[in-house]
Amino acid sequence: MSTKDVAYPAGVQVTGAVPDSFAEILTPEALSFVAKLSRAFAARREELLERRAARQKEIDAGVLPDFLPETAHIRNSEWTVAPIPADLQDRRVEITGPAGDRKMVINALNSGAKVFMADFEDANSPTWENTIQGQINMRDAINRTIHYVSPEGKEYKLKDQVATLIVRPRGWHLEEKHVLIDGKPVSGSIFDFALYFFHNARTLLAMGSGPYFYLPKLESHLEARLWNDIFVMAQNELGIPQGTIKATVLIETILATFEIEEILYELREHIAGMNCGRWDYIFSYIKKLRNQPDVILPDRAQVTMTVPFMRAYTLYTIKICHKRNAHAIGGMAAQIPVKNDPAANEEAMNKVRADKEREARDGHDGTWVAHPALVPVAMAVFDELMPTPNQVARKRDDVQVTAADLLAVPQGTITEAGLRNNISVGIQYIEAWLNGSGAVPIFNLMEDAATAEISRAQVWQWLHHPKGILEDGRKVTQELVQQLVEEELAKIRQTVGEERYQQGKYQLATELFTSLSFADDFSEFLTLPGYKFLD
Repeated sequence: MSTKDVAYPAGVQVTGAVPDSFAEILTPEALSFVAKLSRAFAARREELLERRAARQKEIDAGVLPDFLPETAHIRNSEWTVAPIPADLQDRRVEITGPAGDRKMVINALNSGAKVFMADFEDANSPTWENTIQGQINMRDAINRTIHYVSPEGKEYKLKDQVATLIVRPRGWHLEEKHVLIDGKPVSGSIFDFALYFFHNARTLLAMGSGPYFYLPKLESHLEARLWNDIFVMAQNELGIPQGTIKATVLIETILATFEIEEILYELREHIAGMNCGRWDYIFSYIKKLRNQPDVILPDRAQVTMTVPFMRAYTLYTIKICHKRNAHAIGGMAAQIPVKNDPAANEEAMNKVRADKEREARDGHDGTWVAHPALVPVAMAVFDELMPTPNQVARKRDDVQVTAADLLAVPQGTITEAGLRNNISVGIQYIEAWLNGSGAVPIFNLMEDAATAEISRAQVWQWLHHPKGILEDGRKVTQELVQQLVEEELAKIRQTVGEERYQQGKYQLATELFTSLSFADDFSEFLTLPGYKFLD
């Protein structure tokens, strides 16, 4: 790749390759905007990450999550969020996918879904190529110039009617190592947000839409306040009216659930709704409560949306969102079509229908799917059960949720099959992620980083917890896990073939998975140690 000579702003260093197409995104003006936001807010971000670590120590010491007494006045006072734009009023089916995959972006926008969440986070392996190509894809999609021709010669382009675009930047914990501001890597959150907003906000406004964002992995209302302050400054810098940005917050950490109203309040001028990020939520539950002697989770397959703590969290999210006139979007249907097996495919589609019927009947205003083939399945359910654009009028005052409900430990068993599944899925996903793929089909499910996080977190917990005992009476030990790792790797090798196995990064993925699982101290996110292996 040729690198274009660019005079970057003072204090800004780009260490990644910058071919001509990347230079259109990484302009001096755009990077100056990134730097201004970073310098204004980087210290607060670091303080909030330190606060997360301090909060974990409190939980380890027995101070369990609870509703905050100091913010009771917010929960008990009358207020609502600002009006929601027309193109976010009906979000009955949303599709997700990595921003960096051009063909996937086109297919998602054309899928018939109401919304496409273009992901720079868990469904996107944050290579430099994926990150900047994702920004190119977003710009071209908004300008309706995006097209793609496959190696076989098939052409992909946008239909007249496309989904409303929402972008998910990376979480607060992640950095962009290829861009340094005053010698330090820039926050991945600020980088992704700032480039997208700088290049597209005015165009979106001129089209009658706006810059819309999904905010991942928040753990407190103070983290929401930081986002709100960034929104305010960004709008001021570009001369865009306050309140133009609209965010949807993923409630995918257990701590955020206890501060739902406060998060809505902090973002009240800039929020459209919340989403129940179910897989990350299970990961967060394990992670935050990992050192509690009475908390251990059974097989992932047994932790369904109907177990008490998951049921409490989703119903509570609906109730609070509707109380404040915000939308509550349901969780991901990760199933994908099962080719060449009509019976298995029908069973998968029936699971999707049942899941979406529960969500619609509960009062969710929409739902997520991972594959275009699921859009009509989910759409049919919401069309039948939700004739209006949303269900905000359903206030769910009948729902009463306590702290104990949100912390209730699910019952179930730990099985060898469940342990094997965690090992296999974890290694297969990490291997794909290391190769630059963030959305990966495994065992007829579309997996993202949250799945691998659950997999390695469960193995860690079962290893370190006295009650980490299989239903046949065996304790989960490093020796057992190592044995099963070798057996599952042999199966993977046979499935993918010798050539793919040798060319892949299965050894590195295995080392990363086992080191995280065996470590005495729990690593907050596997993507943090994993990121150093990405180009």
